[in-house]
Amino acid sequence: MSGDEAGDDRGRRLVERARKAAPAAPRRRKRRVAPEDQRWSGAGADERDPALLGATVDKFVQDRDWEQPLRANGLLGRWEQIVGPAIAAHCRPERLTDGELVCVAESTTWAAAITLQTADILAKITTEVGPGVVRRLRVHGPTAPSWQHGPLRVRGRGPRDTYG
Repeated sequence: MSGDEAGDDRGRRLVERARKAAPAAPRRRKRRVAPEDQRWSGAGADERDPALLGATVDKFVQDRDWEQPLRANGLLGRWEQIVGPAIAAHCRPERLTDGELVCVAESTTWAAAITLQTADILAKITTEVGPGVVRRLRVHGPTAPSWQHGPLRVRGRGPRDTYG
């Protein structure tokens, strides 16, 4: 026996003594699952498969009943695309509450012109956004600046000679 073989033999004996001296570690047994309870993944589709993002978001929106508010926000964001650049250049949507869309025109003339086109604009909105989002359109012209600040008011004509 050469020196290397004797060293290997001593190492084996040392490891063997350490194993015998060490306390036996408790062996954990895996809990067996009955075959009928095991959920195997097969080649067919099941609910654990990855889902498409669009379908998942659609289901999320439907579960929370957010369809109507999302369509309403889509109207405000795509205003120019829906009504066209000519109307969008002179009129902007201000708020949408309870099916009534309130728009502000840059002048009273434009407010009157857009009011005459209300039926066409409502038809475009229904086509683009969906039915029931906007049921009524109200357009008004620009408002004059308010000179009232704070909760208290003083009767009278208000400021005069302001622009003169």
